[in-house]
Amino acid sequence: MDLVFRGALVADGTGDPLTRRDVGVTGARITSVAASGSLTGQRVIDADGLVLAPGFIDMHSHSDLQLLAEPDHLAKLSQGVTTEVLGQDGLSYAPVDDAVLEALRQQLAGWNDDPAGFDWNWRSVGEYLDRLDQGVAVNAAYLVPQGTVRMLAVGWDDRPATDAELTAMKDLIATGLHEGALGMSSGLTYTPGMYADTVELIELCRVVGELGGYYSPHHRSYGKGALEAFAEMVDVSRRSGCPLHLAHATMNFSVNKGKAPQLLELLDNALDDGCDITLDTYPYLPGATYLSALLPSWATEGGLDPTMARLSDVDTRERIRTEIEETGSDGAHGVPIDWDVIEINGVRGEHNSALVGYSVAASARTLGIPPSELYFDTLLDERLGTSCLMHVGHEENVQAIMRHRTHTGGSDGLLVGARPHPRAWGTFPRYLSRYVRELGVLDLAECVAHLTGRAARRLRLPDRGLIREGYAADLVLFDPETVRDTATFDDPRRHAAGIPHVFVNGIAAIDDGHPTGALAGHSLRNPRRGR
Repeated sequence: MDLVFRGALVADGTGDPLTRRDVGVTGARITSVAASGSLTGQRVIDADGLVLAPGFIDMHSHSDLQLLAEPDHLAKLSQGVTTEVLGQDGLSYAPVDDAVLEALRQQLAGWNDDPAGFDWNWRSVGEYLDRLDQGVAVNAAYLVPQGTVRMLAVGWDDRPATDAELTAMKDLIATGLHEGALGMSSGLTYTPGMYADTVELIELCRVVGELGGYYSPHHRSYGKGALEAFAEMVDVSRRSGCPLHLAHATMNFSVNKGKAPQLLELLDNALDDGCDITLDTYPYLPGATYLSALLPSWATEGGLDPTMARLSDVDTRERIRTEIEETGSDGAHGVPIDWDVIEINGVRGEHNSALVGYSVAASARTLGIPPSELYFDTLLDERLGTSCLMHVGHEENVQAIMRHRTHTGGSDGLLVGARPHPRAWGTFPRYLSRYVRELGVLDLAECVAHLTGRAARRLRLPDRGLIREGYAADLVLFDPETVRDTATFDDPRRHAAGIPHVFVNGIAAIDDGHPTGALAGHSLRNPRRGR
């Protein structure tokens, strides 16, 4: 064999108790799982006292550009991630035409940057996946983004789709799945995807389900009306027959404190009725997005230029301010914004760097202006490219949801900006340290199953997520006593501790704690396409 892990505590991804075993790898595959001390190979790693697990699967990732622009991709590799699911929240860069791509580069700069000199040499889903296959650090699956599809077929108008436009969207989604996408995502607090009504989503999801995919929505509210928003997604799944995976399934803002049991009861009732539902969460309290996401949907209708014009008009600004601060905008989850919990963490202009790391309220007090004025002026100056943290989570909700039988892990990590959310670098070791070793919310074998085997089942990956003979050699070796996240909100780009080895398709990506620079990952495509 090429490689043997000798005497490892194997957490095989099923949730079964850890067992001490040898695991052998030949090429890109696991070729033997045997009694400890029984295997030999060209290279033997002494794994005594260490846990060997399948590589972690990040079910909600925003590495769509950075996986290509920064190929070492240490944010994910250093925490043991070997597979990511891209195309999230209904907004990504395939399928596109030239006009839609230009608009997305502006809209998503706060999530993904707009790298100078970047080669945008794709337009279709298949071409994007082909680009990944030229060499990336981890494996990547892709979801067709419903908001992007609506841009192509309908534009940026807040109206129902015509029959012809609905047919065009169905065709785009079907093409994306035939080219390799594993499903469809939505961002129903982001324009223009949020303009789709329930019936439109059901029609689109029928196509997804028929082609073996799943639906992963960022639903209409994680604040006021969150339970109703979750219920709408369950209804879409039930009526369309499409499996449902709830993205970053949190219950945020003060209105939802302690309400996780109500969400879980809703899901359990649907599961007991035969619905196919899973979810992912990240193990942190704050969320993150682009700052303009807080705007009401009507204020961003039509795209960037009309939005900028509205933000420049005094009367319209006051109307927006009233909705954001007093009544609660749909972009801000229906909850009036407390500017003390909205922290700017990434800017495009160096002249705005003094805003980074401070809440909108704190910076406004320093400048002696109202918070809304700072908010509007910053959006205008940065052409909506600013990113932010939202300190709106509740620990009791986070713990309750991660215990659920359908739970998987998703970082929702944004990799750009001066101070990105540390979840981009710390989600998976944080599960293992804080919620397994320190708090005992999950036991180790169960937690590994959440982050590996359960996720692979949702993605319908027949040969990943478990340590079994014949499976892909995506593997992570970690010390259960020392593994931990070191990334913080003040210093978010720090490698995890206690993870000495990470292998992607049998190739060492982290070797004895050192990055190798290997680009052993590739796209993971819908089986209708192959791979």
